[in-house]
Amino acid sequence: MLLQAGLEGIERGYELPEPMEKNLYHLSPDERRRLGIEQLPETLGEAIEIAAHSGLVLRILGEHTFKRFIEIKRSEWADYRVQVTPWEVDKFLPVL
Repeated sequence: MLLQAGLEGIERGYELPEPMEKNLYHLSPDERRRLGIEQLPETLGEAIEIAAHSGLVLRILGEHTFKRFIEIKRSEWADYRVQVTPWEVDKFLPVL
């Protein structure tokens, strides 16, 4: 998908943004907005929903594979988000 996105950008002549020399982690949300820097999805769930509405992903995978890919990823996210991680056990079990 990354390769196809890059090729599409070349074919359609998309303009590249100016390089960013600042550390993005040190910019406030307002500064990032002012500079036109969009935030990436914070979770797999958010990324799946963005992909589910992506014409590019649909064109690359084809309709059948696209639908199945999104279905599988949503199932994967549902399974993942109900897991208790070692960090959560270490952090919260002593409180009980």
